[in-house]
Amino acid sequence: MYGQSPTRAVLFLLGVQLTALWPVAAVEIYTPRVLEAVNGTDVRLKCTFSSFAPVGDSLTVTWNFRPRDGGPEQFVFYYHVDPFKPMSGRFKDRVVWDGNPERYDVSILLWKLQFDDNGTYTCQVKNPPDVDGLIGEIQLSVVQTVRFSEIHFLALAIGSACALMVIIVIVVVLFQHFRKKRRAERAHKVVEIKSTSESVPRKDSHADVKVHYIYIYIFLDKIYI
Repeated sequence: MYGQSPTRAVLFLLGVQLTALWPVAAVEIYTPRVLEAVNGTDVRLKCTFSSFAPVGDSLTVTWNFRPRDGGPEQFVFYYHVDPFKPMSGRFKDRVVWDGNPERYDVSILLWKLQFDDNGTYTCQVKNPPDVDGLIGEIQLSVVQTVRFSEIHFLALAIGSACALMVIIVIVVVLFQHFRKKRRAERAHKVVEIKSTSESVPRKDSHADVKVHYIYIYIFLDKIYI
């Protein structure tokens, strides 16, 4: 009995030291923070995470919603081995699972956006023993039309410049092609004109010989008469 106590004490102290050396387990959540979508369309609420522990059947994901104009927090979606859709409320038949836990993706898809969907969507992930960590948030704004950001304008400008360069290259290539074709046609016409001019005098010379023969015949005929 007394011999076992020191052994237990050593094991206890070793366990305490290993616990102290083990890094603090916390789940890191990544979301786009701010999202804008058009009324009546579908939107993907992206949420990814990182965890020290391997992903298994103990993983749980909870999505909630806080309206922008205030009010109680509302349940949106829950995942634990299988997805669990809301059976009632504003999100009934409007939320589907669009994640892949093996790739650390726990996103959802929200259908048929409405203006009263404006608010903050929270994504909480627990992957035991990693259960601590901040909750991810997405501030969704449902608008009539999407406003163009500076990135959109920059992408549009770059795309327009590339399209203009392509058009200029096509125009230059076509211009050179038609120019060469016109030169070839002119050269061909010059050759035809030269060949025609060379053949015409020969015909005229034959005609002149015939005329001379006729004149000689008439002259001789008059003499004999």
